[in-house]
Amino acid sequence: MSTRRKPHRKDRHKPAGGRPRLLSDEVEARLVTASRTGVAVELAAEMAGVSRSSFLAWMARGRAEVEARESGADPDPDEDEYAALYEKVRTARATAATRAMANIRRVADGGIVTKVVTRRYRDPVTSEVVEEVTEDRTAPDWRADAWYLERQHREHYGKDAVIALEITGLGGAATSDDAPVDLLALGERLEKSLFAVEFPELEDGSVVDAEVVDG
Repeated sequence: MSTRRKPHRKDRHKPAGGRPRLLSDEVEARLVTASRTGVAVELAAEMAGVSRSSFLAWMARGRAEVEARESGADPDPDEDEYAALYEKVRTARATAATRAMANIRRVADGGIVTKVVTRRYRDPVTSEVVEEVTEDRTAPDWRADAWYLERQHREHYGKDAVIALEITGLGGAATSDDAPVDLLALGERLEKSLFAVEFPELEDGSVVDAEVVDG
């Protein structure tokens, strides 16, 4: 039979037979709603009208109860409200992060419609009214991918990361004077290279693979 950890001290704000006065249904709903937007803990607490320390204390109690139950301990009825709050807030914040990441991926991939123009005209041959719809879409933006890599894989792509290049000769031996790479300079070179790919201008000012469009 599973053992139960020492119960928390009774909440001084909790009346006999009821839920904590501070953690009311309305406060819980506000905390979950704010967390679903992805705002910081301080702002979520402020929106709900409670202190940051109270919010964090409730979340800590809820997490402890959830982890205890997952490890096989018997549920503590006194901690039900905190466990429910913890799970709801955790799900809400995960939802916000997923939505934000989806938007970042959309920006990186491009193709977001920014403008729709509908043009109607009469065909001079058939005399029928023709409707023509054109859309402006965003181009893929590599900076969104860079933002993602910098934050999700900080050890490799963070601003403070140092990349050591190993230059190997034909014999397979690495040079002894390997030097760290300046990531800022590397980023600038990458940006210039991508710009050159997007706008293939030659040094003499001529343009290759360009299409002349009548204004």
